[in-house]
Parts: sequence; C-alpha cells; structure tokens
Amino acid sequence: RGPRSLVLVSLFYLKGCAQNFGQTRFICTSVPVDMDMCTSSMQSSGGSTEDMKTIVLQLRETVLQQKETIMNQKETIRELTTKLGRCESQSTLEAGPGESKTGGGSNRKQTGSSKNTMGDLSRTPAAETLSQLGQTLQSLKIRLENLEQFSRMNSSSQTNSLKDILQNNIDDLEKQVLSRINSLEEGKYNSKNESEERGKIESTLTSLHQRISDLEKGQKDNRPTDKFQLTFPLRTNYMYAKVKKSLPEMYAFTICMWIKSNASPGVGTPFSYAVPGQANELVLIEWGNNPMEILINDKVAKLPFVINDGKWHHICIAWTTRDGVWEAYQDGTQRGNGENLAPYHPIKPQGVLVLGQEQDTLGGGFDATQAFVGELAHFNIWDRKLTLGEIYNLATCSTKALPGSVIAWSETNIDIYGGATKWTFEACRQIN
Repeated sequence: RGPRSLVLVSLFYLKGCAQNFGQTRFICTSVPVDMDMCTSSMQSSGGSTEDMKTIVLQLRETVLQQKETIMNQKETIRELTTKLGRCESQSTLEAGPGESKTGGGSNRKQTGSSKNTMGDLSRTPAAETLSQLGQTLQSLKIRLENLEQFSRMNSSSQTNSLKDILQNNIDDLEKQVLSRINSLEEGKYNSKNESEERGKIESTLTSLHQRISDLEKGQKDNRPTDKFQLTFPLRTNYMYAKVKKSLPEMYAFTICMWIKSNASPGVGTPFSYAVPGQANELVLIEWGNNPMEILINDKVAKLPFVINDGKWHHICIAWTTRDGVWEAYQDGTQRGNGENLAPYHPIKPQGVLVLGQEQDTLGGGFDATQAFVGELAHFNIWDRKLTLGEIYNLATCSTKALPGSVIAWSETNIDIYGGATKWTFEACRQIN
C-alpha cells in the first residue's frame, strides 16, 4: 500500500528479457512503477552490494510493519468479540431466565477430551449463571416452605431458629444477585470481580444446601424412604449422586424414572454406568441439540423423548440382549422401538452407577457440558422387560409402586456429592 511513487519489488528471470545472456540467474531488485522492467533488471544486474543490502532492509521493514498491522487487527477483533459477548449477556438478562443453558457439542462423549473444572464455571456467561443461581435460590425457598410445614406439625425452637437463619442467608444472597444484575445493566462489568463474587455465592449456596439437608434429616423418620427427589440445579462437573450398589450381569432390563428439566441445549446425562474397560456400558444422555440416546457397550440408539419443558415426565427404556431389541416409553405410552442394539452383549457386573454425570473413567472423568440439569426421582431398574400394562400403571400411579428388582429407589441406596440435594417428593401427587 502507499503512493504510486513507492518502488515495486520485482523478481525477473533475465533470460526472458534478453536472449544474449549465456548464464541465467534470479535477481531481486526494486524499480519505479513507470520504468521498463527489462531495462531495469539489466541495469540492476550491475548494481552495488550496498544497494542490494538497502533493498533487503526495506523488505524486512515492510514485513515487520505488516506483521504489526496484523497483530493490531487481531487485537481489535478480540476486543470487539468481547464487547459483543457482553452485549449478548446483557440482552439475555433482559429476556429473562428462561433462555438456554450451557452445553453443546456432539451427540457422543469424547474420551480423553479436556475437562471443565470448578473454575471453568467462571467462563459461563454472567446472565446465564445468574439465572441458574436464581433457580437454585427458588429451590432453597421451596425446601424452606416444606420445613415450615414440618415445624408447624412438630414445633421445635431449634428448628425454627435454624430456619430463620437460613431464610436470612437466602435473602442476603438474593440481594447480592440483584446487585450484580444492576451492575451489569449499568455497564459496571469486571471479569475478575465477577469470578470472585460468583465463587463466594456458589460456596455459600453449597453451605446452605448442606445445612438444609441436615435440617431435613429430622423429617426422614416421618416419611417413606422412596418419597424423595434429587435436584441438580447447576451444570457442573462436581455435582452428582452415586448408587451404592452395582448392577449384576443382566441379559435384559427395564429402567424407569420420573424426570423434570428445562435445560437447553440438552438436559445432559440422567445416569451412566461404567465398568472396568468400558466407560459406556450403559448411559442415557441428551447432549447439545441432539436427541436423547441410550448407549449399551458404546452402541447407540436414538430415543424419541421430548422432556425439556419444565414438567415432570415418566420415562422407561426396556431392552433384551436377544437381537438387541429395545423399546422407549414416555408417560405410559410407547414412543419408539428398534433392534440390533448391542445384541447378545450382557450388561457387565462390578461397575459404578452415577446419577447426573457422564463417566469417562470408572467413577469419574466428568464433563460439565454433559451434566444433567433438573430433577430426578423414582429411578428403578429391573432385570427383565416390564409389560406395557406395568409401565402404564407406573406412569399413571394406577397401582402401588413397583420397586426395581435390581435397583430400588431409596434414600439409603444413594449418596450425593458436590451440592446435589435430596428433598421430599411424591410423584403421584404431582400428576394428580
């Protein structure tokens, strides 16, 4: 670029300009824009060494200037991209908390891929995380309302005192979240302070979850052990539940559960079962914009479930190793079926069954993008295919609960980690 008075750098093959030269060679030189190229090249062939050095220095300077220009342009693009991200985050705040959550990616887990850590949550858009924190606060409020009902029936000064303390802590958290929303709307955005504040609030939420869980333990003696649900309010790589029992060797199964989520894109991984040498022995996953899938020995079948509408749904998957025949049921009705899903491969024993996370290694290797976000209850496993009538009765609460013959839904069978919570729930009361 520049005025036309600048010289052009040209490369000439001298044999093409004059056929009288007996030896051919390449010469790099500079000529004015309006000069005859061949004449210039022949004149420059007798130029001094100093002239050539000057030309080389000019070329180097030009290259350095171009590199600097490119770097400046990259920096400008990066700055504009950051500003655009902030604008999108702020518009998401104005749109409300019903927008999409984190997630995305392919429809299959990627073994050996890099994992999110607890610190990776700071890279989540501010508006999205605030929405998630708001949902968590709402969950805590509902649990406190349950505690209030319990305290009315069983008056206890200690219970009321703890409840008041927890309510005050939740109110303080709400004020912090609202303050941060106001700061974002006013343009007072500081990524370092944002990350630190988010970390403090999440730490406080985890502490509150634990204290409420401890307080709820006083209610356990007054309710059946299967009247509870698991809640996974955030998409993380550290929040999950673990079934204490392993699965036996199975040549057929039916897995049923109540599930509720409005996470998008993809509700994540409601459960995963890994065995030594095979992390994908039995997995249910909905990742990104792909349909929900069932994986058996890393073989895949797509399931016709539509459940991320924020309502409770009853789903069942039945399978037999004979020809790999499978059936999928939602709310008591068969939605799909197929065959050749890991035929003649029995489900292996001595594995680890996790709720809420997808395993890349035995009992671990969680990826936040594949985590389940929502609520889960009455997760049962049978070592046979249930009949259509049995599944319909479970989904419509037409008969008494039919506990799983292999895994039965009970608080005594499940441990929770990382802030996942248990609280009172009765599915049939939700749908009637």
